[in-house]
Amino acid sequence: MTSFLFRAAPACAALAFAVSAWAAPATGLPLERLVSDPPLAGRLPRQAELSPGGQWVSFLRPSAADSEVLELWAQPATGGEPRKLVAAADLLGGAAQQLSEAEKMALERKRISQRGITGYQWCGHDDSALLFPLSGDLYLVKLTATGPQAQRLTRTPGAPKQDPRCSPDGQRLAYVQGGNLFVMPLAEGGQPRQLTTDGSDTVNWGLAEFIAAEELSRQRGFWWSADGLSLLALRVDESGVAVKTRAQIFADRTAMTQQRYPAAGATNAQVTAFVLDAAGGQRRELPLPRSGKDGAEYISRAGWFADGTPWLQWFNREQTRLTLTEFKTEPRDIAVETDAAWVEVHDDLIETPRGLLWSSEASGRRQLLLIDRATGRRTPLTQQPEAVAHAVCVGERGVVFAAAGDMGKTQELFTVPLAGGSAQPLPGAAQRQWRDAKADKACTRLLVTRSAWGQPPQLELRALGQQGAIALAGDAPAPELKAFSNTPLALALTAADGRTPLNAFFFAANDGREGRHPVIVMAYGGPGAQTVNWSWGRDMPLIAYWQQRGYGVMTLDTRGMEHRDREFTRAHYRAFGNVEVADLFAAVRQLPDRVPGVDPARIGFFGWSYGGYLGARAVLDTDTPFAAAVAVAPVTDWTLYDTAYTERYLGMPEGGKAPTYASANLPPRAALLSRPLLLVHGTADDNVLFEHTLRLVEALQTAGKTFDLQIYPGKAHGIAGRAARLHLYRTMDAFFERTLKPAP
Repeated sequence: MTSFLFRAAPACAALAFAVSAWAAPATGLPLERLVSDPPLAGRLPRQAELSPGGQWVSFLRPSAADSEVLELWAQPATGGEPRKLVAAADLLGGAAQQLSEAEKMALERKRISQRGITGYQWCGHDDSALLFPLSGDLYLVKLTATGPQAQRLTRTPGAPKQDPRCSPDGQRLAYVQGGNLFVMPLAEGGQPRQLTTDGSDTVNWGLAEFIAAEELSRQRGFWWSADGLSLLALRVDESGVAVKTRAQIFADRTAMTQQRYPAAGATNAQVTAFVLDAAGGQRRELPLPRSGKDGAEYISRAGWFADGTPWLQWFNREQTRLTLTEFKTEPRDIAVETDAAWVEVHDDLIETPRGLLWSSEASGRRQLLLIDRATGRRTPLTQQPEAVAHAVCVGERGVVFAAAGDMGKTQELFTVPLAGGSAQPLPGAAQRQWRDAKADKACTRLLVTRSAWGQPPQLELRALGQQGAIALAGDAPAPELKAFSNTPLALALTAADGRTPLNAFFFAANDGREGRHPVIVMAYGGPGAQTVNWSWGRDMPLIAYWQQRGYGVMTLDTRGMEHRDREFTRAHYRAFGNVEVADLFAAVRQLPDRVPGVDPARIGFFGWSYGGYLGARAVLDTDTPFAAAVAVAPVTDWTLYDTAYTERYLGMPEGGKAPTYASANLPPRAALLSRPLLLVHGTADDNVLFEHTLRLVEALQTAGKTFDLQIYPGKAHGIAGRAARLHLYRTMDAFFERTLKPAP
């Protein structure tokens, strides 16, 4: 589930909207500025990558003519001006870009809402070519002495090619078309060869199924071997997965889209791993145990060891067991992680001279360790005082990794010797900032992203072991951003258990008026996300707008959210709608005693996705401290949400009768509504289906409760687009004006 924070006038269980008559003063921050170009925060290069040989940094950049269209750019790693390599307009000759429904859904899983060149990869080791799909076909852009030259590789736009990937030597590529895997030589005149033949509406080879992409962060379904002779490919059979029909309701039409969506307790796609010969297509299955409580249900990661042995990481259905298995002649388990609640998915698997680099929460806090591949023996590597976030790379200078600090509110980069020892922060370390990095294959250069509150992200290239850094291309923040920057007051509130500290930020009203002010609380509350930290807050401009409108704002992380120790993050186990609600209520009731000027009778809530669920749940309670709530794209009935996410935390639904589901679902609580509630949803949401809001609407109507409802025709989970987002802000502004401020 995606963690959205921002996000929509009076009606009695009916569609309506109202726009505030208030206009921002000339010196203030108008809502329109939050969604207009150039962005207040500037623009960071997207999908930045170091080329294999380290000569270039490549990235996607919005077009000067239309910021919703992305172009492919590169900048020399030694410094110098960035240069545009290719744009969609250069290749399509004025024709409109075409996307199939499957391609649109794949982009939604990656949270990409732009058009143009939306993905690419370097092809081969010599830094001379990049591969990308566009409007159903494949293109290669070559970096030559006379400049970049684009080459169209295929000419069948009516048969979209998905997820193209070059072999490591850059001599051929593989892609998915019509559910089947194809391999194509890149030599002139090379023709595609079809490796599989049983692709259909319900069977595909080489693509991530919905659950893998949405809940396990696996966006791909095939991997080249190092020698380029074989492919490790996943075959996905969705024939047993229930079909959901989504009505994409637009203003002038309704498009009916069928989607295979495995709801909690239902049948998942059957995913099987094979090794395919890239020349002839001969295949060998990689068998996994399928029966029993610990049988394989989800393949979370896959790849090849350097010696040519394929491996899989897989979960049982309860996700209480994560296994790393290699396949030489017979399957052999290398590592097994177990947890009474659930095991978190991770990407920490790197071959090193001293064993496999791995991460584990077995100690109660995620740390890095080394595993002997032959014996499974574990050797601890890090002993950080707070949780390790992830490994970045391994090289001659040791292991580079990111780890939390300041009770999860910061993230810093460190190195530790592979032989063990104390971890040292990388140059550039500072308090109250957030840093992360990508690395080249040799772990000698890092692409470092750094941000702080009020300071939008910046990208720089650092050579490991050196002090200097090269700033990389990006659009600078707007000059007026500094005038609206707001510094939060960090609060250490106490959870409902009376002992656990919670992170919270408070922003005082800035309307120049003395006395008590209403407050808007922004929270997500769900697992797998964190919102209170010292990184750049994408909600900062919206918070500044609310401050000038006379609202205080509090952001809060309840128990169960990430970037903390295991005990904190497992609070949601079998307890949706319980612990996070209790923490939210406890924090709100502590607020008036911690900061001056808070009116406890005028506190509102705003949340999106799981935060939308939390917002609706907060006012469907006789003990609520809230005067009003906005809930965008909320889950309302957990039996409708997908298998992997929901069952991980709530277990099996038992036909909806399981106590964990009965206590978490919102429609049975409809009669408890006694505060204004605004529900917002996009009709084309393929993550939290529109049906969630419809079920709560029906329950509220049956209970005779009035509420506000705003729908966005044809919009997905993120309600993307400037016009829609501005309308959402205006609608929300009017709602809080009406419900949190006294009548004139």
